[in-house]
Amino acid sequence: MPKIRSNSGAAKRFKKTAKGFKRGSAFKRHILTKKSSKTKRQLGGPTYVHESDAKGIARLLPYA
Repeated sequence: MPKIRSNSGAAKRFKKTAKGFKRGSAFKRHILTKKSSKTKRQLGGPTYVHESDAKGIARLLPYA
């Protein structure tokens, strides 16, 4: 039986943890001057994939 290939785009974006899949936050790369300090601070913390999407990501990352 051959190995299943992981989706390389998903492998770069998601990391498997005990809680689920960790992901980066959107809206924190540029145009930060108009965003409040509170918003920027909250975007810096860890974010996890919603449980309804986790099954699809697990299929993209078979060995994660």
